[in-house]
Amino acid sequence: MIRFILRRLAQAVPTLLVVVTVSFFLMRLAPGGPFDLERPLAPAALENLRRVYGLDRPLIVQFGSYLAALAQGDLGPSFSFRDMSVLDLIARGLPVSALLGTLALVLATGLGVGLGIAAALRRGGVIDRLLGIGAALTLSLPSFVVAPLLQIAFGLTLRWLPLSGWADGAPSHLVLPVITLALPQVGALARLTRASLGEILRTQPVRTMRSLGLPPIRVTRHALRGALLPVVAYLGPLAASLLTGSVVVETIFGLPGIGRYFVEGALNRDYTLVMGTVLLVAGLVMTLNLAADLACAWLDPRLRVAT
Repeated sequence: MIRFILRRLAQAVPTLLVVVTVSFFLMRLAPGGPFDLERPLAPAALENLRRVYGLDRPLIVQFGSYLAALAQGDLGPSFSFRDMSVLDLIARGLPVSALLGTLALVLATGLGVGLGIAAALRRGGVIDRLLGIGAALTLSLPSFVVAPLLQIAFGLTLRWLPLSGWADGAPSHLVLPVITLALPQVGALARLTRASLGEILRTQPVRTMRSLGLPPIRVTRHALRGALLPVVAYLGPLAASLLTGSVVVETIFGLPGIGRYFVEGALNRDYTLVMGTVLLVAGLVMTLNLAADLACAWLDPRLRVAT
């Protein structure tokens, strides 16, 4: 297992290098620049800004300087947020996105897995049919449709919850964004759990356990270890996407998360801010995928031998 972890960590370095290289040159090759404003700056002022931020040097030199700073843990200054570094912005936005993502992940996992188990145990029943309809509905409705509907229902009509804002993480301001983030994943996890558990319950070992008269709860508990393998594997990239926040959800609800900074950085051609958020997402994806692989190895001893 230790060798497996070390091998994955060694693979992460070249992967991150490829991500940095592709992102760096794509951002620089895109039309426009960080100082292209509606009212153009004077040529002398523009030249001074480019010199201060090192944008007047050859592209390959800029790339080398960025890699050297990155090796020291410096993501550089933000071009659009004056007197702030990218690390400062990430430190400000990541806790917001992480809180929303964690709550959404817990809600989606609890409801999705629970509904999937209930549907698998009652295949063809009422719960199974309702799950199929609900999962198709939640997966087909995008966040920019669900969020306004929730705002209209619970904010404008019933006046139970605020429409937007952060308010230092007040619980009432978290309910609608968390539901919006979790709702599509509830359907996806429920369908995945139902399909996986249903397949395991039809295998010969489970039939043998039933024929021996073992209690249904014990049989289901035994089947769940194998059925949860694809669910756990799916939770790795899902957790990364939720923990880094949703651009649409954070924009609609006016939340100061990392997704919102990414959008503003892309619109303002803030090279360093976009690069920092891309690296953050890539690092989280690799870390959480590794955690999911380790959890799968814990659930299935055969995978421990393979690693």
